[in-house]
Amino acid sequence: MERDKYQEVLSKYNTNLKDDDIKAKVKDLIDKNFAENNNKEVYKKIYSCLDLTSLGATDTTEEIWKFTETVNDFEGKYSDMDNVAAICVYPNMVETVKEALTANVKIASVAGGFPTSQTFTEVKIAETALAVASGADEIDIVISLSKFMDGNYEEMCDEIQEIKYSCKDSKMKVILETGAIKSASNIMKASILALYSGADFLKTSTGKGYEGATLEAAYIMCNAIKEYTMKTGVNAGFKASGGISTTEDAVKYYTIAKSILGDERMNKDHFRIGTSKLAADLLNDIIEE
Repeated sequence: MERDKYQEVLSKYNTNLKDDDIKAKVKDLIDKNFAENNNKEVYKKIYSCLDLTSLGATDTTEEIWKFTETVNDFEGKYSDMDNVAAICVYPNMVETVKEALTANVKIASVAGGFPTSQTFTEVKIAETALAVASGADEIDIVISLSKFMDGNYEEMCDEIQEIKYSCKDSKMKVILETGAIKSASNIMKASILALYSGADFLKTSTGKGYEGATLEAAYIMCNAIKEYTMKTGVNAGFKASGGISTTEDAVKYYTIAKSILGDERMNKDHFRIGTSKLAADLLNDIIEE
């Protein structure tokens, strides 16, 4: 049976994780390594790895245009810093960003029935394809949580693979919605299955309706990426998103990722933080005399 294929994939990894063990390991890692990363050079690096996000229900075309212009203006004001990695919006706003954008920044779009993933696969595929056609360089989708929680890994993975095909050359970030699947064991399973299905990035959360990113989820996901890379050679990235609004928070996620994945992956090609609020806090801490 096809379902056995996914069980076989999971059997190659330790998915029997204990939540308390993960919490202890995260605390130890942060205690040991946070201080060395808590400096302005790291703040600048984190800034260059931001997906600057506007995902409000009331977003207007004019607001998204102005939002994009703030990214354009950055390059003239801060010549000694790299701009954010991407602007992330809803699919219907991608064309507006594309028209307004002059900075060397990627355009990311949520798609695939974001944020719940509760719609037809055909709709997810069509929405993704339309976002790409409108100019999206990156697509952020959510796994089918209902299929995952049901243990229906075949349909969940098939759907991700079909959406991946509709991404064409655009990168696909797969959101696990870790606040919904909760346990360390589930987060590890979802990570491996998403990577197996073609994820270019693993992303923690939508920031809509469930608990956002946690350091424990980041720890599990980064370890999954590391182990998957060692076994397959596939070099996926990690994105933390949902509730990360202070410089201190950002440095903690950077510390987790760097400690596990290595300094060579701490760049916008392999590390992102999705945020609507963090950029201002980071910038204040960088330019503070």
